[in-house]
Amino acid sequence: SFSRSSAKFVAPLGCLLSRQKHTLPDLPYDYAALEPHINAEIMQLHHSKHHATYVNNLNVVEEKYKEALAKGDVTAQVSLQPALKFNGGGHINHSIFWTNLSPNGGGEPKGELMEAIKRDFGSFANFKEKLTAVSVGVQGSGWGWLGYNKEQGRLQIAACANQDPLQGTTGLIPLLGIDVWEHAYYLQYKNVRPDYLKAIWNVINWENVSSRYATCKK
Repeated sequence: SFSRSSAKFVAPLGCLLSRQKHTLPDLPYDYAALEPHINAEIMQLHHSKHHATYVNNLNVVEEKYKEALAKGDVTAQVSLQPALKFNGGGHINHSIFWTNLSPNGGGEPKGELMEAIKRDFGSFANFKEKLTAVSVGVQGSGWGWLGYNKEQGRLQIAACANQDPLQGTTGLIPLLGIDVWEHAYYLQYKNVRPDYLKAIWNVINWENVSSRYATCKK
């Protein structure tokens, strides 16, 4: 059934059939906290407008989906799936993204995560270069990700188009996501995505990425 096959996609947001509405999560810091690397205007628009829109649209789509399920209207269910993937993915991706950033971020990870990065990419510098290159290379809008391949027990880098959620589309567990939609950087960096990517490493919250890694390894 659809609900079972999509369980890994919907799980982080709670059950599709629950009456709980999705809400915009609060940022764990002020809009201006990541300056000069990401300015307050970008953060405010990105969070209060773009992410909020995904949340609102997701709630609308889920209502329609529930109606289609209740009626047993498979055609309607199928036609709603792209909107569910786009808005659900937008909500999942941004909810991770905000926690991946911190005014006290930057530098390098420590402990188990650093060991895994060295094991799977040779060095932190190699990993940084590779994730940056993959993120720069996303055509149009999308995301660069560091994910964990549970079956193989290793870290992997991947790119996703648009708001495709990493786990729902690749099976990798998301650890670190870099948003390369223009709305994430254009006001400050114009069309020079590499400059934005260079800057974002100064605010990566390695503590959060490390705890995500520790959790998914269990």
